[in-house]
Amino acid sequence: MTPVSKRTLAKIPMRDFSQSLPMSLLRAREGVMRHFRPSLRSHDLTEQQWRILRALAASGEIEITELARIAFLLGPSLSRILRDLEQRKLIARHLLKSDLRRNIVSITAKGLKLIEVVAPSSEAIYGEMTKRFGAQKLAELQAMLHELEVCLHAMPTEDGDDADPQADNSPA
Repeated sequence: MTPVSKRTLAKIPMRDFSQSLPMSLLRAREGVMRHFRPSLRSHDLTEQQWRILRALAASGEIEITELARIAFLLGPSLSRILRDLEQRKLIARHLLKSDLRRNIVSITAKGLKLIEVVAPSSEAIYGEMTKRFGAQKLAELQAMLHELEVCLHAMPTEDGDDADPQADNSPA
């Protein structure tokens, strides 16, 4: 097989790879997460486990399908992660009495305690990021990302389906 020349590749009507929005977002996400990972690892947490604990701490009891949606996790991954967190007694699960098909998840006191232990490190990282990037710029960035998310959610996809918020199974 012969490699394709750069000149042939340059003829492809497509923006430069370095200007790809998905790649820019992934690079920024990786830049952010590399600061949080050591703290999470020191508390024996994965990024996905932390996302779930944070989501539960913010929302209280929640149905598993809603948890998957807000934590951006696929069902099979979420099931495995919930099993691990439940074994560690960081979360609790129960069936909704009014509808036994619905599984409800909540954070336990032990889970909240773990968040309290990890929170100072997390907030210190946010503080350093804010100091380096600027509070105004960070607020603007978050507002712009939210605006982009809302705009893109309303944009039809090529296959006609709504955008799948769980397509990227990465953390934070």
